[in-house]
Amino acid sequence: MSKITDLPDTIPVFPLPGALLLPRSHLPLHLFEPRYLQMLDDVLKSESRLIGMVQPYGKDQRLHSIGCAGRVTAFSETEDGRYMITMSGKSRFRIAAEVEGFTPYRRCKVSWQGFERDLGGTDKDATFNRPAFMKVLARYFEEENLSTDWESLQEADDELLINSLSMLCPFEPEDKQALLEAPSLTTRRETLTTLMEFSLRGGSGEELMQ
Repeated sequence: MSKITDLPDTIPVFPLPGALLLPRSHLPLHLFEPRYLQMLDDVLKSESRLIGMVQPYGKDQRLHSIGCAGRVTAFSETEDGRYMITMSGKSRFRIAAEVEGFTPYRRCKVSWQGFERDLGGTDKDATFNRPAFMKVLARYFEEENLSTDWESLQEADDELLINSLSMLCPFEPEDKQALLEAPSLTTRRETLTTLMEFSLRGGSGEELMQ
């Protein structure tokens, strides 16, 4: 099991609105911009193979203070030079400062303190009422015209179910950030449920988070 002391102090970051990565989850990404192809090349040469996923905001693409780092665990190249990669969520981090340098992509000094539980085993949600949650989820998917493998969702453990839905549901970037920053699986599930219920009432996550 990894420890905080094993993680690097500086990592490349990929600011991608709406793309959420959570610890112990998997995120497929399609890289085609030259700066991110260079980032991947550099990351694959590093020991950690970590990339930090961060939500940007504002016209000047400022970075939220908390992101989640993932290890590149699979990649394949297309005939036209693009890459399909899979990132496995490792741990959340807090940005200490952005690093000025000569790379075409952004890098940040980060702190892993406060996210020790991300490096542990599967998180639990002791108060999870799955039948009630699935009813809300079914209504939300119907309203959003989304489809899924309901049998697989029913069989998924609590963390896989909640984190996968947090990553995949079409919420606004600020809502995704709230899900990322949730201190526990229980608070993430509560936030997820609130977002779905608010959407069903015709509201927007942006209004909810104000």
